[in-house]
Amino acid sequence: MNRGKPLDTLIELARKARDGAGKALAQERQQSRQTAMQLDTLRQYRREYASQMQIVLQGGTDAATLANYRDFLQSLDAAIERAGQALEQQEKRVDNRREHWRQEQRKLSSYDTLAERRAQRERSSEQRREMLQNDEFVTNLSARTRLQSQQPDQ
Repeated sequence: MNRGKPLDTLIELARKARDGAGKALAQERQQSRQTAMQLDTLRQYRREYASQMQIVLQGGTDAATLANYRDFLQSLDAAIERAGQALEQQEKRVDNRREHWRQEQRKLSSYDTLAERRAQRERSSEQRREMLQNDEFVTNLSARTRLQSQQPDQ
């Protein structure tokens, strides 16, 4: 079995895990942006509705209409509170996904480092083999040259 194969398999699995964690992080970030936009929309709507209530109050209104405005503003406040809590929870999920992605990236980097060290050892071994072969060739050539110089010319 190829010595590098298990490490190569680990690298491929770690890369897939890191990529999967990255996709999950991107999805959580997108969801967080959507939740933040919903919260902003609710806040904007509340400001507009409160402003509209002020205009109605300036023009004079009955108690029932005023109560309806106040009730609706209270329900908007409750919705804003829930949306704010949802955003906090979503941001925690983003943080968790980010940390998971970082862990997967560190694991992949560790495997890549091991693979680079393995490749460096293989290059060093190959260079030593080549040097030994060259030394052996030179030694054999020298020995033949000496033998030929010691033999009388024919």
